[in-house]
Amino acid sequence: MISGAFKSFRHEHYFTTDGDGTLMRDVFVFESPLGAVGRVFNALVLTKYMTNLLVQRNKVIKQFAEFDS
Repeated sequence: MISGAFKSFRHEHYFTTDGDGTLMRDVFVFESPLGAVGRVFNALVLTKYMTNLLVQRNKVIKQFAEFDS
């Protein structure tokens, strides 16, 4: 991450074959600014929020990838 609200932010996707399909693995690593205050905020709020965001986003990606037009 070059600029933004996070001190650091990395989001990567890894794809592997899984039988007749594809498995996507998300690697999501972030660090909030403000030292100890940021770490407490991560533990109490942000980690759960970001996890839920990725779960919902991945559902949309799955629906799009499996759509047969």
